[in-house]
Amino acid sequence: MSRNIPNFLYEKLLKQYGEQITKQIQEGYTKNRPVTLRVNTIKTNYQNVKNAFDNLKYNAQNVDWYKDALIIENISENAIRQLDIYNNGEIYLQSLSSMIPALILEPKQDENILDMCAAPGGKTTQISAITQNKAFITACEKNKIRAERLKYNIEKQGTTRITVLTQDARNLDSFFSFDKILLDAPCSGSGTINLYNENLEKIFTEELIQRSVKTQYELLKKAISVLKSGHEMVYSTCSILKEENEENVLKILKTGEVEIAPIDENQFKKIPLLPVKIDGTICVCPNELYEGFFIAKIRKK
Repeated sequence: MSRNIPNFLYEKLLKQYGEQITKQIQEGYTKNRPVTLRVNTIKTNYQNVKNAFDNLKYNAQNVDWYKDALIIENISENAIRQLDIYNNGEIYLQSLSSMIPALILEPKQDENILDMCAAPGGKTTQISAITQNKAFITACEKNKIRAERLKYNIEKQGTTRITVLTQDARNLDSFFSFDKILLDAPCSGSGTINLYNENLEKIFTEELIQRSVKTQYELLKKAISVLKSGHEMVYSTCSILKEENEENVLKILKTGEVEIAPIDENQFKKIPLLPVKIDGTICVCPNELYEGFFIAKIRKK
């Protein structure tokens, strides 16, 4: 069962979740998930996209908690990339779990919003679509090649109010001030592990986790400093390890500057959730539909 899973990760999961849940997580790692995508409502609507797939005789299923998401059975991402609706930017290939943070952020029109680690742009353009292209979004990406990819996706999706900054969000000038912030932080990826990756032992290391924790906390501190008082941010990772998730959030809570804005679990009733150490945060369990993902909503006092 523990094919290719690094021993130290197995031990971590066992310690954090116990045997039964660890088995469940390992089972989730082995699943081949169907293609999932988001309808780009800046260019089209759900029904048009649903009809396009129906006409092609593909089974497109809706998602209970998100009216603009679809699950497409028996098709590969490569096949989707050949379709006009993909090339026109009417849809965006995106995992279901990674659609949750932008929904929890609840972006509104005319707000100034920061996306701190924006490439390749799935969540950035999702925020834009949710606000009907009427929020002012600053998207940070420190890697030049990834920043180009981000710009390409922004243009393809038809969003017009996004400013891309090719810089490390940790170095943002302190004169910036935002209504809302999305920090989908770089992480170990412990929620999205591919057990069939032959290089897993080399890629997924204890050192990667420690490096991620340090970067995440630095980004969190910067986020709080440029968030307006009384306003909210979302912190998310595609990790299911407490040191990257709850422990980082607890450290920032101890500063006394912020508090948890509880996420309403009823909004995501059918999503498989793991136990968390902080009430009001959620951690998605990897399974046949979802990747592992942690989300916390934080309010600056």
